[in-house]
Amino acid sequence: MTVRQVLSNKGAQVVTISPDATLSQAAALLSEKRIGATVVSEDGRAVAGILSERDIIRAVAQDGAGALDAAVSRFMTRDVVTCSMSADTDHLMRLMTNGKFRHVPVVEDGVLAGIISIGDVVNRRLADIEAEQQALKDYIAAG
Repeated sequence: MTVRQVLSNKGAQVVTISPDATLSQAAALLSEKRIGATVVSEDGRAVAGILSERDIIRAVAQDGAGALDAAVSRFMTRDVVTCSMSADTDHLMRLMTNGKFRHVPVVEDGVLAGIISIGDVVNRRLADIEAEQQALKDYIAAG
């Protein structure tokens, strides 16, 4: 299974935020959209970073409530692991698990093309397992 196949079912919409936005604005955005991370981008095309709920919690733990008035760029993850549309989802799942992160922006030709979460990968894997199980049941019933 490839990232392209996951995005074809899920959609390629990505919620982004400016690096100049405040952590408070980012928290409101994550809450409103019911998502766990947002890509940080000046133009919605280039990935400058990623900011997750965990990053916000760490910022508040480190700097107190005043962190919420600070710019996203201060607390975002700058070294973002990205993938291409042709990336294998099993490899991606291992990468996320080993790296302890849950979101991977998809970049094609230097342009943000989607985002994959660990939930997307797990849901796709569960669907594959269910299809395999049904195929085996059908095979046994036909035999």
